[in-house]
Amino acid sequence: MSKSASEVMQSILIAAVADAIGALKDASKGLPNNLIRDLQSVHQNAGFAELPKALQDSINLSVRHAFNQFLKEGYAVGPKGQVQPSRPLDRVPERDRRGPPDRRSVRKGTGRRGPERPNGPQGKGPGPNRPPKDKPPR
Repeated sequence: MSKSASEVMQSILIAAVADAIGALKDASKGLPNNLIRDLQSVHQNAGFAELPKALQDSINLSVRHAFNQFLKEGYAVGPKGQVQPSRPLDRVPERDRRGPPDRRSVRKGTGRRGPERPNGPQGKGPGPNRPPKDKPPR
């Protein structure tokens, strides 16, 4: 069974983060001060060019791997105008989506369902499971 796009994306991101951490560790050559310096250079406002070279290389490889993984799983990847809009195969087969017939049509008869009640018109009488109002329940 093929994976959903979110499952593919999660596996790609987990692998990318693990590869990036490994690249930073390898670039520091086991020296904690170098590793801390490289980690501190990574922040929300850092541009790609400001990142350490080992991290840039790791990100480039991860992006390439991500595109290949999506293509391998059967998803279309490309510029917006070139990719044909198609949805992945449904896991549930198609069914007739036309709703039930319109029930707002005019009804034949008095508008009541079922046979006439012995107590007269609807609304008079206690109902099937309720005792009369003047008698207390047993």
